[in-house]
Amino acid sequence: MFNFFSSSPRFKLLLDFLIGIIVCLFIFKTFTLEIPVFGFHGIFDELTPPGNIRNFDYPKDQLKLFLEDLAQRKYWFLSTQDLYDYFLSPQRKTIPYEHSRDRPIVLSFDDGYKNAHTKLMEILPEIEQQYGKKIKIVFFINPGFMDKLGNNTHASCADLREGYKKGYYDLQSHGQNHENLTEISLLRVESELSRAQKNLKACVGDLDSTQEVANHFAYPFGATNDEVINLTKKYYKSSYLYNSRALHPLHDKDKYRLSRFTVNRETSLHSLQAKSKGSWF
Repeated sequence: MFNFFSSSPRFKLLLDFLIGIIVCLFIFKTFTLEIPVFGFHGIFDELTPPGNIRNFDYPKDQLKLFLEDLAQRKYWFLSTQDLYDYFLSPQRKTIPYEHSRDRPIVLSFDDGYKNAHTKLMEILPEIEQQYGKKIKIVFFINPGFMDKLGNNTHASCADLREGYKKGYYDLQSHGQNHENLTEISLLRVESELSRAQKNLKACVGDLDSTQEVANHFAYPFGATNDEVINLTKKYYKSSYLYNSRALHPLHDKDKYRLSRFTVNRETSLHSLQAKSKGSWF
């Protein structure tokens, strides 16, 4: 029976058709791959004084719902090094089998605000315990602001080490003092880039066995130009801006202008969910 079907012209035609469909689906998935990179800042809840809530903060209850939704679906929470190694590097690594059917996503928080660290350390362990999913968060840090007090209190080095040690944080650079790099001298630009990298690596130090901390960068205010990018290349493997677009690894060849979505208190949960699914889902 097997020999009959295997030698049948109809069987061969059907087999060729099925192989063609599989190849087409693979090509379609490859050419349309989108990776949403979300850029959050602070987090507030019902106990936050209204005067301390900024426009770029995000409500804790909505964030938790978003993360719970992602944790229950097939998502791969990328670190910046994962994104580089598997999607951007000229010597791209083969995607691990366990993530071969997952949708890649990057969740980032700029500036390293204390309220973001505190609220995430409440949310992430709960989600991990309930859904068995560890969510990776990229923190783009300004080392010059670590442990800064006031209305815009920032996380300390000890806070960052806590999240990193528990496997929740990917710690990357956002410049030493959050300067707009397009508005200062190139000498100061280089100082912002180099000092941030040195100080952030010093903070994590003994915990960073893979030497992946402070290898990637996010432009403060999302502002950059060709001169800034040329200096950024001296210190970092990739860098991110804000342009309200999903990242398309096959088409977006410039590793120093990587796309991110801006998230603020006006961004609805529905909008986050829609962007996380991409154009084809």
